[in-house]
Amino acid sequence: MISFLISLAVLIGGYFVYGLFVEKVFGIDASRKTPAVERPDGVDFIPLPTWKVFMIQFLNIAGLGPIFGAIMGVMFGPAAFLWIVLGTIFGGAVHDFLSAMISLRKGGASLPEIVGDELGMTVRQVMRVFSILLLILVGAVFVVTPSGLIASMTPGWMDARFWAVAIFIYYILATMLPVDKLIGNLYPLFGGALLFMAVALMCTLFFGDVTIPDGFSEGLFNRKADAAGQPVFPMMFVSIACGAISGFHATQSPMMARCLKNEKLARPVFYGAMVAEGIVALIWAAAAIAFTGGYVELQQYMAAEGHSAGSLVHDISISWLGAVGGVLAIIGVVAAPITTGDTALRSARLIVADMTGFSQKQMWHRALLCLPIFGVTFALMMIDFNVLWRYFAWSNQTLSVFTLWAVTVYLARRGRFYPVTLLPALFMTVVCVSYILHAPVPEGFGLDYAMAVGAGMAVAAVMLSFFAKFLRSVRAARVQTPAEV
Repeated sequence: MISFLISLAVLIGGYFVYGLFVEKVFGIDASRKTPAVERPDGVDFIPLPTWKVFMIQFLNIAGLGPIFGAIMGVMFGPAAFLWIVLGTIFGGAVHDFLSAMISLRKGGASLPEIVGDELGMTVRQVMRVFSILLLILVGAVFVVTPSGLIASMTPGWMDARFWAVAIFIYYILATMLPVDKLIGNLYPLFGGALLFMAVALMCTLFFGDVTIPDGFSEGLFNRKADAAGQPVFPMMFVSIACGAISGFHATQSPMMARCLKNEKLARPVFYGAMVAEGIVALIWAAAAIAFTGGYVELQQYMAAEGHSAGSLVHDISISWLGAVGGVLAIIGVVAAPITTGDTALRSARLIVADMTGFSQKQMWHRALLCLPIFGVTFALMMIDFNVLWRYFAWSNQTLSVFTLWAVTVYLARRGRFYPVTLLPALFMTVVCVSYILHAPVPEGFGLDYAMAVGAGMAVAAVMLSFFAKFLRSVRAARVQTPAEV
């Protein structure tokens, strides 16, 4: 329990201390007009109350990652708690906040345009394709998972297929309608359920007859049964994505940057939402080992026939919170992926609109852009979920690498303290390259562990050398006289 309390306190303290530092690094200008104030369009650029922007951002990014991802991640052992806390403060929250601030300064630009401005046209084109595919993948994944959870609580005729169709229809409406209509009105309800879930479980951890066997005193060694085949690095750092750092979040931040009334509100909304998500991940990681009794017991539970992260969520909620409280908690868990999937497809529409310069004020314009997005999403829903999730996890983290490097270049170009993103960029580069090279075929290339990690470090070193060369060119340009420039 002491370790859990310390982790919680560090997360909250990180928002006030490191979050403020990062805000000063970027340089907030409260007098500058935001895109929502400067050019509202009644569809995507709409000034919204700050609490609503926070709630939407929080629900956008809080998919199954901080719940299922935290459960799968804590199976590696107590190192998961460290990654949730440190990854959130120094990685995820910085990533989300700075990508949002750059979008604000660039008129609400979507992620591929932000990255392209800093890393060049070739990277811009790659990011456009990569981002759209990832967002469509998110939409497909987050139709399949909540439909199964809802089906477990409803009559037999309302099976997973029924709910998949219903959720998909909702996604279509949420993608096309103005952001203040369906999303703006439903998210407070969804947010209430999700917050109830988090608070109720935390109260049980604090005041219930519950022991959290965090295992720090025994060391940070891998608790996985197949420790050699599933090394903590890099596997755990991909398993716990949205609960620590997630490239997907940078596709969502610009959407809410188009609704923010003032730059001074950016840290509470974007850095704050990521810290809130880290707290959710921390709660579920602690709940998983507390409910099952420890790391070994958690492994045994997950290995049993018919058991999964979803069944564990169901069992914890009903056992700890009773029938009514458990159902409300499960609704909160269901709301998380649904409120991520809908805005994922909406972000895909906005990226395509930015690419094409196609106005989104008219409904038929939006419909024209959405038809192929919905078609591909529906096709991906037919693929096995486990395959979808594996590729989503890696591509999600890879997107964070592109974002962190782009933000690093942005800060360096303007003489800001770029190490705040350079260090996470280097670390995540090693993680993503090592993962795809070491992961077994067909998920990855199945290379030897030492070779995969060595290659990851080599790629990070090459990226650092390119960045050093860029820095030299920037510094040379600064010392030239105006005439030479």
